[in-house]
Amino acid sequence: MIVPPGSHTAFIGKPETPEQWLMYLYGKVPGPFHPSHEYSRYYEGEQQKLAFSQMRYKAAFASVFEQWRDNFCGTIVDSTNERLHVDSFRIPGEDDGEDARKFWQRNSMDAYSTSVHLESLISGVSYVVVWADAKGEPTITPVPGSRMAVSYKPGSLWELEAAARYEMDAWGRQQVTLWTEEYVYEVAYGTTEWDRGEKKSNPLGVVPVVPFENRSRLGADPISELANCIPIQDAINKTVMDALTASEFAAFPQRYVTGLEIQEDSQGNPIEPYNVGQDKLLQAEDPAAKFGSFAAADLKNYVTLVDMLVQHLATVSRVPSHYFLVNTTTAPSGEAIISAEAGLVAKVKERMLHFGEAWERVIRICFAVKGDKRKDAFEMETRWRDPEYRTEAQHVDALLKLRQLDVPLEFLWSEAGFSAAQISDFRDMRKEDAKAQAEIQKLLPQPEPQQSSTVKPPQGNSGNANRKIHEAK
Repeated sequence: MIVPPGSHTAFIGKPETPEQWLMYLYGKVPGPFHPSHEYSRYYEGEQQKLAFSQMRYKAAFASVFEQWRDNFCGTIVDSTNERLHVDSFRIPGEDDGEDARKFWQRNSMDAYSTSVHLESLISGVSYVVVWADAKGEPTITPVPGSRMAVSYKPGSLWELEAAARYEMDAWGRQQVTLWTEEYVYEVAYGTTEWDRGEKKSNPLGVVPVVPFENRSRLGADPISELANCIPIQDAINKTVMDALTASEFAAFPQRYVTGLEIQEDSQGNPIEPYNVGQDKLLQAEDPAAKFGSFAAADLKNYVTLVDMLVQHLATVSRVPSHYFLVNTTTAPSGEAIISAEAGLVAKVKERMLHFGEAWERVIRICFAVKGDKRKDAFEMETRWRDPEYRTEAQHVDALLKLRQLDVPLEFLWSEAGFSAAQISDFRDMRKEDAKAQAEIQKLLPQPEPQQSSTVKPPQGNSGNANRKIHEAK
């Protein structure tokens, strides 16, 4: 945990010095009791066990159900995150995103971009820092929301006036970095006083931090995907725990005996007369003794209630019921899946709008690091992989019909799910195929030129024929 220096005094008004900015932004970093930590625990399935059980049940079954969990929160988040894959970036009319793809691949963002999305879906917000390395190449660094805080310009929803990152290494040394449009202020590892940092000018002229906010609202903080799901998840855990407890007490037939004299020990406590088991025979000498058993408890009611709660959870989260296999053990197929996943796909596409804008700002800052004019390419667009799962036959058939409408091949390749790198290879392959076809054409027998079948008589012979006729006369 980053601890601010104790010698600092409070200030009033807008922060002016780097030290004041660090103090102000540190107050916005999520503390140990922030809801984002609870969301993370629910995603990992580490929420409180036996939370709704009576104390005697906790004492009796704490060790039995210590590792038990019935957690759907991970499924809810992962079902959205697994469909959020950035494919490439494109500036209309300029390029096909080759340079942006180099930035992306150089920083291993094919893998880490999903981590950015995952953190945003769980906690509500995550961040990406763009800066230059020792060689002047842009570096893209994901940062969780628990280690960074930002301040927006007054009246703006996306322009930042300051951002601070609070880190701690494995040896407990803290490092603090502050970015503004004018300068960068860094307190080195091991330095505990924030007024002893190093201040440098910011060559980019912008705060190189991009927030990734989930479910962005006007005038409200971003929120986790699990905010409305946790109460239902708690109810599911409570119901299932009741069923497990009932299975211990009442799921097996309980036997009883009447008319038998009760024996007591020296302390006056009743002694159990029989050691009941499958291989035991109960008998009594008293003819008035009668044996019987109670009916076993029916646990189907618990199953019905859990199914209802899971259906509510599917409605709130917009995750199809077949992800939870409610009331069935087989998943639907074909058109039924497309219809059932319509809500989930619509939710994913809405997340793509906001996350796509954030990734475009990241790439523009990368161009700014390189001093490229494309740092102002606001028409840039993020290409995502298709979030909808369809059968290959249906997908290809739809693309072939689009081809009949003279839709360009590269667009169809993109819609077919091929990556930008594969499409670039396709272009080169088509050029090589055309060259090979031309070489083969040269080796084939060439057609001979065709002559006209109608032979015209020589011109000027008509006068000679007339003269010969007159001479004969």
